Amino acid sequence: MYEAVHAYPDGAATVARHAATAARHGYDGVVVRTRDALDAAGSDHDGGVEDGGDGHENPVSAPAAIREEYGIDVVDAVEIDADDPTSASGAVGNYRSDRTALCVVGGDDALNRFAVEQARIDALVRPMSDGGDFNHVLAKAARDNGVHVEFDFGPALRATGGKRVRALADLRKLREIVSDCDAPYVVSANARSHHQLRAPCELVAVGEAVGFDAETVREGLRAWGDLAERNRERRSEGFIQPGVRRGRYEEDG
Repeated sequence: MYEAVHAYPDGAATVARHAATAARHGYDGVVVRTRDALDAAGSDHDGGVEDGGDGHENPVSAPAAIREEYGIDVVDAVEIDADDPTSASGAVGNYRSDRTALCVVGGDDALNRFAVEQARIDALVRPMSDGGDFNHVLAKAARDNGVHVEFDFGPALRATGGKRVRALADLRKLREIVSDCDAPYVVSANARSHHQLRAPCELVAVGEAVGFDAETVREGLRAWGDLAERNRERRSEGFIQPGVRRGRYEEDG
């Protein structure tokens, strides 16, 4: 199972700190959805150090070293947060070939529609934020184009009072629509700090509160890893199209 996180400079924790915490929680990998986070992880400037917890700063490792140290996969992703579909389209074109996973932030009706109609987008994230809506038409488009819809458990975990009630109601509505249309989906706590990371069992508990069964939540966490595996294969040198690869083969006989 994988979790998709916001790392420094967009979030409050480095890639290494997220990876260490995610490994302790039992995750197989982290999807780093901050555009510049992995660049920072490979340098020792602009925040490329972190407090080791004992008052001493330790250099932040490059992604390969993070994988080796913590035994956890690190997926290079990008989350596009644009004002309108035109701006989002330009950003998608710029980053699609450079990132293993590409997400578009929704919440606006026009951006939600744009995202689910683009097969080159992996995930529509936070579709219900900022008063945004999601309906069966959009869910069917997401299904047809293979765009994963994010169930963002962050507000349900961290909001209080009326905001938490609304967040739970939005999750229930989104779950029903996505389920009705058999659209693909991902699950995340949308953590901006390693302190906001939650173990899979905790996300299962939140999911059950809004009508998910446990396996459905786990499947949403595994889906991040499935996307990474699929896209890495597509970006490999031998890939031609699904089921067809360039390379040597043996002749019969």
